[in-house]
Amino acid sequence: MGQSRKGRRHPRRLMPARQLCACAALLMAGATSAQAQPYPAKPIRIVVPLAAGGTGDTLARLVAEKLGAAYGQQVVADNRPGANGIIGTELVAKATPDGYTLLSASTGNTAINAGFYGARLPFNVERDLVAVTQIATTTSVVIVFPTFSAKSIKDLISLAKARPGSVNYASAGTGSAVHLGTALFESMAGIKMTHVPYKGSTQGRIAVVSGETDLMFDGLLPSLPLIKAGKLRALGVTAVKRSSVVPDIPTIAETVPGYSADTWYGVFAPHGTPKHIVAKLHDTIARALQTAEMKEKLLAQGAEPSGNTPEQFAAFLKSEIVKWDKVIKDSGAKPE
Repeated sequence: MGQSRKGRRHPRRLMPARQLCACAALLMAGATSAQAQPYPAKPIRIVVPLAAGGTGDTLARLVAEKLGAAYGQQVVADNRPGANGIIGTELVAKATPDGYTLLSASTGNTAINAGFYGARLPFNVERDLVAVTQIATTTSVVIVFPTFSAKSIKDLISLAKARPGSVNYASAGTGSAVHLGTALFESMAGIKMTHVPYKGSTQGRIAVVSGETDLMFDGLLPSLPLIKAGKLRALGVTAVKRSSVVPDIPTIAETVPGYSADTWYGVFAPHGTPKHIVAKLHDTIARALQTAEMKEKLLAQGAEPSGNTPEQFAAFLKSEIVKWDKVIKDSGAKPE
């Protein structure tokens, strides 16, 4: 007897090869389409390893505003201060490299920390971050107590050479940009002054206003109202050329050729971020920096716009790391 209908095994109907190929092509096209969504397709976070309210925070928020307007996406500045900027910088260095987590950092958070902490850093600035563009540079100014005897940078050098160690200067702490900018000046001018570290620039500035310390290399923006009010006197700015904000104040370089200790701010992305995303971010920020509106806002912060290419910014970062590493070694500054 033959098999019953119930027990009979029917062969499976196999999909023709042509149909299989067509389905596979559709699936791959769908996956590729999902991956190739125009950037950005969701909100972007810019981590700021600095406290809210300062120049670096203000510049990051200006950039966030311009990116948001250009992309039609929410772009949020997220303040993560602490440990000289290491906390916020590490967060970005270890983030997914998809262009949705960026870093807006300063000279101190990147170039100076690389030399000051070295292998103790939980990341490597050049290896784990990709330079997008430099936003701007801000100059500092040498401020002194109004009755301080030196009336110029030349006078200050003469005084410090005549009485080594007798002139004392305030800083925002050992290893800070303020401290190392002054240490670079000492080295290039061939003088020795006494370092008095404070817990932040504000305390150091107050110490100079009160006459507790002789001088400080302070940010131009916070010092300017006190200079105008006659509570402080300015001897020189740290930029290569005179500031357009205070063109009457000479540069230190006019007395000490080659001296420069500007503070710069820039945007970075995690290593591995696709090149087309880095290029898009750069182009958008660079264009925004050249608008009259942005230039006016930067000038109000005592900042000069930049917008250099990723390659130029990466090369500049490398040179800054070398520069400040030498200053740190020469000064003998070590993490406390």
